[in-house]
This record gives sequence, C-alpha cells and structure tokens, in this order.
Amino acid sequence: MPEDDSSLAPEGADKRRSWIDRISAALSGEPTSREDLVELLRDVQADGLIAADTLSMMEGALAVSDLTVGDVMVPRAQVVALAGGDSLHDLMAQVVDSGHSRFPVHGEDKDEILGILLAKDLLRAVVAGNGRLGVRELLRPAVLIPESKRLNVLLREFRQSRNHMAIVIDEYGGLAGLVTIEDVLEQIVGEIDDEHDEADDAATLIAAQADGQYAVDALTPISDFNERFGADFDDDEYDTIGGLVTAAIGHLPEAGEELTLGRFSFRVARADARRLHALHVSVHGEA
Repeated sequence: MPEDDSSLAPEGADKRRSWIDRISAALSGEPTSREDLVELLRDVQADGLIAADTLSMMEGALAVSDLTVGDVMVPRAQVVALAGGDSLHDLMAQVVDSGHSRFPVHGEDKDEILGILLAKDLLRAVVAGNGRLGVRELLRPAVLIPESKRLNVLLREFRQSRNHMAIVIDEYGGLAGLVTIEDVLEQIVGEIDDEHDEADDAATLIAAQADGQYAVDALTPISDFNERFGADFDDDEYDTIGGLVTAAIGHLPEAGEELTLGRFSFRVARADARRLHALHVSVHGEA
C-alpha cells in the first residue's frame, strides 16, 4: 500500500485548492449572480492569488455590459468639431491646437455631420500642397449610434469594423456627443493618459480642508505625497498613494474604511467596484 505523501504537497497547495473549489462550486449547478462572482473574485484577490489591478480590470469588464454610450461619451459641448467650409490650412491649425487624431466635420448646421477627418489624412493633403482638394474629399464615413447602445456591443463593433470613433445622436437626430474606443477601454483598464493629456497639478491632488484634514486624490504619486508631508513612503512597488493604501488594507477598500500608517490616518472618502478614488488624510505630529 503506497505511503501517504500529502506532507510533500507544495506550500500553498491547500490555498490553491480552496479558491479552485470555491470557483468550481460557484460555476456548478444553477448559475450564480454577478454579485456572487465579484465577491468570489475579491476573495481570490484577498488571498493574494491575483493582483489588485487584475481584479479591477475583471470587474471593469463585467461592468461594461451594464453601461451605455451615454454613460461615457464626450458630451456635445466638449466635442472638437471642424467646419466643412474651412480651408485645409485653417483646419490644420485647429488640429494642432487640439492634439486629437480624429474629428467630426459638420456642415453649416453643427448637427449635420459630414464625416470623420483623420489628422494623418489632412497632413498628407497639406504636405502634398494640393490646394484643389476640399476637406469633404478627405472625409471617412461617420458611424452614428444612439446614446442607449450598450458598451460591450459597441466594443465588439469597433473591433469588427476597425473604427475608433462613433458619433452619438440624440432622439431628435442631433449631435449628442462622441465616443472613442479609448473611452470604452478606460472603463476596463482605467484612465489612459497620452502625451496630450495635461498632468495633474500636485496642488489639485492634495487639498487642505477646514477641519485640518486633507483631501487627497488616490492617484497622487507617492513621491508628491512624500514631498508635501515630509513622509518617507516607499514608491518602489506602488506608484500612487491609492495603490499603497489598497495594498496595506489588503483588499479593494470601500468608502469609510480606515487605516493608520505611521503618523498618517487614511479614511477612504470615495471608491467604487474598480478602484479607490479619494482619501481623507489626518497628519499626527511633525515631520
């Protein structure tokens, strides 16, 4: 009869079996609710088997099917649209100022969307020096969608059509806004900054309150936090104060949870199912 070699099981095997058993139980038999699945994933993350960022992306992917275009679109007032009657050189100046790569082009009526202009198409035309070309000859077809379209459906259509932008129309057929593939992906992976996005000023990330506490954006770099408060938190493993606090708490925190690290007391002011957004910080003693 073979010897029982259970003592030779690698360290952590019991923990792996534990969460695998829970997943198997959750997926067997009757379908479980999304809330049960999210709770299970949070347990797995708390056990250290997946990273907090991975959990955030998984929750974001689950949440996308509940969101509509109207939840994430750039509203009409913030849309950078170009007039179809402007010269190519005038349009080039507007493109350079905006820093965007795709633009809706309208007729005399701003609700009359003629098409989408890609900055690279405009640049080619200007460099070629073909003054006879009008902007309408450079336009690509605009994809028109309603505000009610589900984000998961839109993401699939973006992938299939290779379009990166869609024009959102309201119930009257007018321009309501626009949405890009980046807007959809940010719901899954979080904010995507590029070289044209303005960096947050440290002064706006950390604000003194009348009660002596500080309102701190969770995306505040640890180096900025250290400089402001004379702290010495390590930023080798985490970049932001929100990442540091989340790791110290051991799970994705909820509003109202508190933590003390050295002379700093942190209270979660705002958080959602994907990440921590804001903290209230009390400083005890002098630096």
